[in-house]
Amino acid sequence: MRNKRKKSREPSRAARAVGQPHDEETPLNPHLKAAILEVVENQIRDGDPLETRQTLERLLAAGYSRKQAVEIIGSALVEEIWAILHDQKPFDRARFTTLLEQLG
Repeated sequence: MRNKRKKSREPSRAARAVGQPHDEETPLNPHLKAAILEVVENQIRDGDPLETRQTLERLLAAGYSRKQAVEIIGSALVEEIWAILHDQKPFDRARFTTLLEQLG
């Protein structure tokens, strides 16, 4: 007998982004944004890298809302992902930390 899991009534963060319109005039893809923000939230939750959580705390202390701070951190993550894909090199913690330090 298959073990059936009860479905949550709340849509996932990624699913909530699905309903947002996306066309050529929209500067960002809502699906991609949701994925980036989920990565940031995971980094904060897991404390890996620790600098992500430290940056969140610094941005909050500077007066940014949590949502703003997470989106700002997401911009640094996007830059790191770009560098990884463009240069075809592995994640560089020092480079990412430098990007985080430049925020806010």
